[in-house]
Amino acid sequence: MSNEQINNEIKEALGQVPAFFREMPKEALPGEWELFKRYVLNDETEIPPKYKELIGVAVAAAMQCWYCSNFHQGVAGLHGASEEEIQEANLLAKFASGWSKYFNGSLYDRDLFLKELSEVGSYLSEK
Repeated sequence: MSNEQINNEIKEALGQVPAFFREMPKEALPGEWELFKRYVLNDETEIPPKYKELIGVAVAAAMQCWYCSNFHQGVAGLHGASEEEIQEANLLAKFASGWSKYFNGSLYDRDLFLKELSEVGSYLSEK
């Protein structure tokens, strides 16, 4: 498919060709557009759209990406995510990011972590 055809497809799907697609290196556009269609625009993926976007909200928050946060929060809302769900996803990102910094900063023993994690998992499975 030519880049002109891809741009026409983008315009049909999004109502315009955003500059981030227009300004992308021409050789990258076909692959990036295919991935975008498959995982962003397609509702028939393994993860339902609302949950996929809530994951995006959390990842964007953890990466501290303003662009991604705006995109995923907006699309999550389009898929029915409430403000409370979006904030919960942000809070989960805070937990993951904070604990990661703590464990790495304190040089927490990895083998001990895996052992304890396994023990906690066994305990919770038995409850």
